[in-house]
Amino acid sequence: MNAERLLAHYERIADAPNTVSRLRLFVLDLAMRGKLVPQDLRDDPPIDALKQARERLETAAATTGRLRWKASVPIIDSEIDKDIPSGWIAARVNDTGLYVNGLAFKPSDWRKKGLPIIRIQNLTDPAKEFNFAEGDFPDEVLVRDGDLLVSWSATLEAFKWDRGPGVLNQHIFRVIPAEGLATSDFLLLLLRNAIREMAESEHAHGLVMTHINREPFVNHVVLIPPLAEQHRIVVKVDELMALCSRVEAARAERESKRDKLTAASLARLNAPDPETFCDDASFALEALPVLTARADQISQLRQTILNLAVRGKLVPQEPSDEPASELLKRVAAEKTRLAKVVKGKHQEPLKEPDPSQAPFDLPVGWSWARFPELGTFGRGKSKHRPRNDPSLFNGGTHLMIQTGDVARSNGLIDTYTNKYNDFGLSQSFKWPKGTLCITIAANIADSGILSFDACFPDSVVGFIPASMFDNAKYFEYFVRTAKANLLEFAPATAQKNINLEILTQVLIPLPPLAEQHRIVAKVDELMALCDRLEASLSNADETRRRLLEALLAEALAPDAERELAAAE
Repeated sequence: MNAERLLAHYERIADAPNTVSRLRLFVLDLAMRGKLVPQDLRDDPPIDALKQARERLETAAATTGRLRWKASVPIIDSEIDKDIPSGWIAARVNDTGLYVNGLAFKPSDWRKKGLPIIRIQNLTDPAKEFNFAEGDFPDEVLVRDGDLLVSWSATLEAFKWDRGPGVLNQHIFRVIPAEGLATSDFLLLLLRNAIREMAESEHAHGLVMTHINREPFVNHVVLIPPLAEQHRIVVKVDELMALCSRVEAARAERESKRDKLTAASLARLNAPDPETFCDDASFALEALPVLTARADQISQLRQTILNLAVRGKLVPQEPSDEPASELLKRVAAEKTRLAKVVKGKHQEPLKEPDPSQAPFDLPVGWSWARFPELGTFGRGKSKHRPRNDPSLFNGGTHLMIQTGDVARSNGLIDTYTNKYNDFGLSQSFKWPKGTLCITIAANIADSGILSFDACFPDSVVGFIPASMFDNAKYFEYFVRTAKANLLEFAPATAQKNINLEILTQVLIPLPPLAEQHRIVAKVDELMALCDRLEASLSNADETRRRLLEALLAEALAPDAERELAAAE
């Protein structure tokens, strides 16, 4: 392995996805290929040891009915997919020991005392409490410290047991190593690598859990080095795994510090101190792109931007702007005129909002308002049952969206689920392009603005802003902000589910129209910055991943140097 090149590029690959786990696998792969430590021609090849091991296994299996072993099938050249290093031999897992399955303990067998029952959960989670069993158990299923265990269902892994005596549960093999062929520590590495290869092969199966059948497992081909080289390999692997652990710990500490700084910066903006807010906001908007290293952090940044926007903290207020209270009067006058022209269902006027129930204080010139006071607001329609009746859609031309189209819209709905024909349209309603859609089923309060005229069912609520609003963007940004706790903006209700009535009561912080334009422009600008940051992170991750793969492959593939140059 060319460690110098890997170390030279470490800073560039350190943040690659799964860097440390990939390094661990790579170390294991090198070890099992004979590329981690040099071969010594003075080492005795394990040919005779393999022959003697098979004889001992056959004898041991013949002494009891629980131990299963039969002679390995000869290995053919096509089964070996890697070069055999000097002094190594090919064998099967079957040759390395006896693999004894545990007992099928049921919950009715569990006791408060006795021997701990070692289940897969106890292998993967050291904190998992034991169940116990009492009785006389065959020696083959009794586990002692230092025993090797292989879980072959759900979790595929090999372990060295170190938690005291126990009795083995099913879906775990206890390994009784073949004497003289492999050291216990090397056999653990060999089995881990064999399991990884098996899990990636056609022999792993299962829809909910993954299993490896016994026969393919014990017949899997492995390479075995001389005993002296096994000792050298184990020492080197332990050394490199310890280095990986230190790298992992250092990376976790660095991430923790970065997360704390990011969280503190965002917290100061979401609960602003008026005296320090300007400095806090400047620091956050300048430093967060540097501190942000993961997609979830960008999501937090987006939410903070929206939170500031609807609280009047993102752009400065202008005293000359017409206050929102005057805007509401003009909207009300327009709605009154429309109501006289269009006969429809009479809407009771909403009660004046109680400022004491508002979630926060508004800036000067802002007002609290509700969707019905700001335009046309109502649920979609889909009266016909069943809703998937082909007669609604055959030859259809009228676009129809569902909650899923809103959920994946990222603010602008540009997909549709189906097309209504004229009959389908007659039992629904077509909302115009520019309508804000809010889901009240499936994922609650997903939102997006229609990029085309469309129908939607009553699981979606539509809002068409009054004519003085250029578009519904500010309101869509508000819904995204409020989604996490929409009921905070609807204090008049104690209901926990979101429906049209609750959305009707939601208090919307309404800025003056001129400031609303400035807010939308600034949010658009900052969201574009987040998009670029997200793309940059994705591209950087991909570059680091390719560079890591090329560096790791360099030790195995003769053409890897050219691949590395291409990745750089």
